Amino acid sequence: MTKARTRWPRQRDAEDSLPPEGGTSHLAAVQPTELETCLRACAAHSGKLVAGLDRRRTALAEALRNLLATHAGMEQTSSGASPIPLLRRTAKGGSGSALVLGDKLLDPLLAVGNKALDCGYEDELKLAILITDTVLTQRKRSRAGWRLRARTLEAMGAETAAVEAYEHYLELTDEDGFGVAAKTAGLRVGAERQGELLRKLERDCPEAAAFVGRSVTDSWAEGLELHARGDWNEARPRLIGALLTQERAGTPVPEIQEALAQYLGLALEVSGAAGSGGSPRGNAGTGDLALLTDLIALYAEQRRTRMRGPIADPTFGGVEWTTLGEFRNRIAGKSICLIANSQRVGTGSMGAEIDAYDLVVRFNSYKIDPSATGKRTDIHATIHKHGFNWDQKVHTRLVFGGTSGDWKYSLRNRLVPGAQQYLGDESLRWPLRDIGKVGADVWPAIPTSGFNMLWLLDYLDVSTQLDLIGFDFYESGAYRLPAAMKMPITSVHEYTSEKAWVMERAQSVTDMRIRLR
Repeated sequence: MTKARTRWPRQRDAEDSLPPEGGTSHLAAVQPTELETCLRACAAHSGKLVAGLDRRRTALAEALRNLLATHAGMEQTSSGASPIPLLRRTAKGGSGSALVLGDKLLDPLLAVGNKALDCGYEDELKLAILITDTVLTQRKRSRAGWRLRARTLEAMGAETAAVEAYEHYLELTDEDGFGVAAKTAGLRVGAERQGELLRKLERDCPEAAAFVGRSVTDSWAEGLELHARGDWNEARPRLIGALLTQERAGTPVPEIQEALAQYLGLALEVSGAAGSGGSPRGNAGTGDLALLTDLIALYAEQRRTRMRGPIADPTFGGVEWTTLGEFRNRIAGKSICLIANSQRVGTGSMGAEIDAYDLVVRFNSYKIDPSATGKRTDIHATIHKHGFNWDQKVHTRLVFGGTSGDWKYSLRNRLVPGAQQYLGDESLRWPLRDIGKVGADVWPAIPTSGFNMLWLLDYLDVSTQLDLIGFDFYESGAYRLPAAMKMPITSVHEYTSEKAWVMERAQSVTDMRIRLR
């Protein structure tokens, strides 16, 4: 717990654009919204974005331009003889006609929503909610719509509404590749622990009742002033009263967490705890450090479970980190095959041959059909951004990611205890860039998980046999878990360059197998 900052919790008023969760219910319910209304809002928001240093808003601006350009192009051709209208109007009624959200416009619209969520600012969060209102008005069973809505509500701190939206998503999917079930459980447990913490404060300080219901800002300001004067016994009930008022008003969770962190920091300082930067000031009002320790433990647990959900084994089942050198030693002298997530594999019959290799490598959202794909997976190579197959037991799991902080966050939130014996450490995080030092000037595109893995094995050059099975670079289409089949083959990768790299090194090529060693 770091030393508290002198900052006052925000007093939310009725006209606030992001209302408190507990005091209103309209965030939980989808508000019927016409597509025209949403497109006008997107156009207006696009006009407000200006060139700047915020890369997230730059990405949002690009997504908005793509959406509006797609819509404009569809409007221009809507009067033609298209056999399947992409954007059409319903039959005219008394109040006019409404645009219907077609498949061609759905993905660009959701892309805008996701980029708006990435920004995290209040105006962008409101835009993301409007987009989910629009999508779910016409497509009540849109999994992408419900997941975007849940994530946006969570970012707003409206956890009860977020849990409801996450549950809608889970009802519509068979595979939980994004770890939504764990996230939902974590939000529930986090809310319970936060409640326990506040009840402990309430019981330990009955004087706080006199300040519940007062202005949060006023009570907090008075409490900070009294604390600064050294009168913790008078400051404490005001601060706790403000916290309890926030809870009962349904203040968004991030604001309650920030206020709790500040209160606990002040209490540590008053207690003179080691590392707090303070010295004891008589009766700290916490009974003793044992109670304060319990409060801090509850605070830490509610933060942790909200991030990744409750876990039975916080050591992840005794998983061992593996370095680049250790990984090299484990694969040395072994025959290795890499299995593509392609229809060519899925419709084939090479299962027995695949399982005969010493090591079988699979990627991301791979799907198992023993006769076609084989049934063994020794190494799972995956991008950090989703959790498909992270629960499947493998010998080694290599998780790839370009940004260290995002990669670490994903490991904390997605790794499943007991599902792997070895986990690649940061030396194996982004092979092409970090090990090969191949920059964007030489290889502009983001390397795929498959190419990162293949490049790594080729670089180490210790395998007796290195074969690619079914690699046609998605010419035959994808063969993945059903939930992942809904995800588009991303355009950020450049498969042509990866294919050329492979073919330059191929020793033999057949319809199903490319041999590099």
